[in-house]
Amino acid sequence: MAMKVRAQLRHARLDGREWRVLRPDPVLDTALLFEVAPGTEMSHVEMYVDRSAAYRIGVLWLLASRSRHTIIHLPLRTGRIPEEPEFTGRPLDLVLSQHTAHLRPSQWPRLRAALGPARPHTVRVPADRRPIDWPEWPTRDRLLDRFHANTMFLTGSPAVFRHTAEDFFALAFGAPGSAPGEESAQHKCFQLHWTSRLLVNSYNLHVLYRAHWLPSAELVGAPD
Repeated sequence: MAMKVRAQLRHARLDGREWRVLRPDPVLDTALLFEVAPGTEMSHVEMYVDRSAAYRIGVLWLLASRSRHTIIHLPLRTGRIPEEPEFTGRPLDLVLSQHTAHLRPSQWPRLRAALGPARPHTVRVPADRRPIDWPEWPTRDRLLDRFHANTMFLTGSPAVFRHTAEDFFALAFGAPGSAPGEESAQHKCFQLHWTSRLLVNSYNLHVLYRAHWLPSAELVGAPD
């Protein structure tokens, strides 16, 4: 058995090498990422997802743990907003890659401009996700988080992507249901927090489940 997500795959040649960039298809319209209070001591990153988006992001997060040279691009700036947002801020896209891809954030605008035509692609990752050993925090691997061109870049090892992907599946399979027009009273979220030693630079990435979203006409940010 495998977990599957539809995607688009594009290639480019830049700075003397070939690049492979993958993005979900269709885009995630019930997922939104933004930076709250940028440039202040209270700066942190918020993400809203419904269960479907949490599942699709989880599968792509697992792909980041398995593919050494694939750049995974999640265009989240133009996502819809939930009916009950707790925060607003500067909309961000998200890019995932392993250290071995050697992607510098400053390269990203030129890489996007150089991408060739999109081809349909299906992401398949094993459904049997066995737990991995996770060391105590003094030796723990972390996600290197950087920001450039309205994009958050997360770079890490296979182990740290594999470990943190489970948080998205916990939302996808464990978030509470709710009746139409009602937000569940049960709060469901997770945090990649500075105190857990999972992020290098940011104070916190807070991922919050929301069941109900405003219509697609209510967009945040602007498309490229």
